[in-house]
Amino acid sequence: MSPIGRLKRWALRLKVEVYALYLAYKDPRVPWYARAFAAVVVGYAFSPIDLIPDPIPVFGYLDDLVIIPLGVALAIRMIPPQILAECREEARDAKDRPVSKMAAMVVVAVWISLAALAVWLVARAF
Repeated sequence: MSPIGRLKRWALRLKVEVYALYLAYKDPRVPWYARAFAAVVVGYAFSPIDLIPDPIPVFGYLDDLVIIPLGVALAIRMIPPQILAECREEARDAKDRPVSKMAAMVVVAVWISLAALAVWLVARAF
């Protein structure tokens, strides 16, 4: 299989894993700390806005290639295997996947705060 094909297959598996985490987050059998971490990972992954915008060379795709897979891997280790297996099966069969508007608002708030801080620092310097 070509490198592009492997990359596409990996991306599809990652999408299923993120959706399985979303389903696990809603499951009351999952420990609270795993649910909290899964909520953060899923919220960020489903957010239409990235913390590091994609147009920024190299760093723009850093979250897609490193941060999200790392968060998914950590969250998976926190969830009991039996529950995760059930959620993975349900995720493979699912058609619709949610988009996190709350996570998008948090990312926008971070960027606005950083922009305001930059303006304040520049104004203070001059």
